Amino acid sequence: MNNQRIQRLLEMLQEEPQDSFLLYALATEYLKLQDNQKALFYYLETEKSDENYVGVYYHLAKLYELLKETELAHQTYQKGMKIARQIGDNHAFSELQSAFNIFNGLDYEND
Repeated sequence: MNNQRIQRLLEMLQEEPQDSFLLYALATEYLKLQDNQKALFYYLETEKSDENYVGVYYHLAKLYELLKETELAHQTYQKGMKIARQIGDNHAFSELQSAFNIFNGLDYEND
């Protein structure tokens, strides 16, 4: 099923190569298949296509964590929080901040 979705998304992307949603959706599908390198590629393409596509930062940072790229994860969380603030997306900011705090060992709920 995922391969059919990926194929359809790739076809749609040919028509709209800079469509942030399609790039993000492809990254997500590849992540589900545990193809981390393709997921990383498409998350980075999403960010490049639209820096304000704030949803990408949480998932990109989590993928960096998975790949043991801690400095990149840290930078990605920070960039995502900055952009979320700039565009006034308080929900995204809150999610990123919570994940960032956990990433940094500041999970207050477990104290």
